[in-house]
Amino acid sequence: MDTKHIRISDYNYDLPDERIAKFPLAQRDHSKLLVYEHGRVGEDVFYNLPNHLPEGALMVFNNTRVIQARMHFRKADAEGQPTGALIEVFLLEPAQPSDYEQMFQTTGHCAWYCLVGNLKKWKEGALRRTVSLKGQEVTVSATRGAVHGTSHEISFDWTGDASFAEIIDAMGELPIPPYLNRATQESDKTTYQTVYSKIKGSVAAPTAGLHFTPAVLEAIDRKGIDREEVTLHVGAGTFKPVKSEEIAGHEMHTEYISVRRETLEKLLRHDCRAIAVGTTSVRTLESLYYMGLKVLRQPDLGEEQLHVGQWEPYDDKTAAGVSAAEAIGALLEWLDRQQLPVLHSSTQIIIAPGYDYKIVRMLVTNFHQPQSTLLLLVSAFVKGHWRTIYDYALSHDFRFLSYGDSSLIVP
Repeated sequence: MDTKHIRISDYNYDLPDERIAKFPLAQRDHSKLLVYEHGRVGEDVFYNLPNHLPEGALMVFNNTRVIQARMHFRKADAEGQPTGALIEVFLLEPAQPSDYEQMFQTTGHCAWYCLVGNLKKWKEGALRRTVSLKGQEVTVSATRGAVHGTSHEISFDWTGDASFAEIIDAMGELPIPPYLNRATQESDKTTYQTVYSKIKGSVAAPTAGLHFTPAVLEAIDRKGIDREEVTLHVGAGTFKPVKSEEIAGHEMHTEYISVRRETLEKLLRHDCRAIAVGTTSVRTLESLYYMGLKVLRQPDLGEEQLHVGQWEPYDDKTAAGVSAAEAIGALLEWLDRQQLPVLHSSTQIIIAPGYDYKIVRMLVTNFHQPQSTLLLLVSAFVKGHWRTIYDYALSHDFRFLSYGDSSLIVP
């Protein structure tokens, strides 16, 4: 199959608005669970998920945490007072410092690549806003810099000694998906985070994980299933529609990942076979294989050079004959040479029909939008039989998208 010439119109289906879950269920693990196993479809309740998983398997979760990335400012007047037009600044990824952990600890000044709403009203000058933080009034200003494609580099300056993490917690708004067509509510601050989220950086939740509760995780542990966590910071590009007729014309967004050495070791102990929780975990795990290939060819690459390009899995003919264990083993040796405990890199991988999965053997995921790259990923996993899953879900009253029901897919 020539993956680049896939027509996105072949991955369309009718999704009535009433099937899009606007809010989650009161109990996370009471959502429905579609079970697709070797072509057979059935259903259960999510809290029974562990009953469908094999003992001794490895399950991989994305522990990223959604930040309050939507910030609102007023344009300052001639006297410097914020009385002008309302401008929305949406944080995409750190610019200076570029490291996420350093970014959230920084004080006084930083810069992000951002989307800007109502841009035409912000010709020049700084935006300002005053917020109350730890009993003190803190003034935050935003200044426009260079344009990078559809985003702008925005410099933030603020008074006092608060970290940027504290600044966005005080003045930011959690960015729930645009297709919910509603304002963010206080409850979203809890329900739009996974119970195991830890590492701040995403602007969208890894929603397959929203169904898990401590009770379900404990049941997984009791079954002898190993749990590991990776970090992939989900970007706003996850909602970017495919507008080109063929997917060759669609540019995937870059996402930043970090994987601990211990996770790679555990992958090897499990024969490089894993159950992925969510498409973000899929993209991380599958990208590791291609990073390992790079290191096998060029052992002295730097972290940035490990970046996986969108079409590498399809253009790289050297993958044939290289096992997942060889690739992951090469990454471990690379970490040892670099004296690094954690792999930090990025991926732009697109997974679509024609892709050959290297590591992921089972997938827990929600139901995705029509004509989306996430639907292409699912189709690739089930060798094109995605309609079997989606027809069942549509005809059996499943709830769709971020706050909707879940599925377990075993091809």
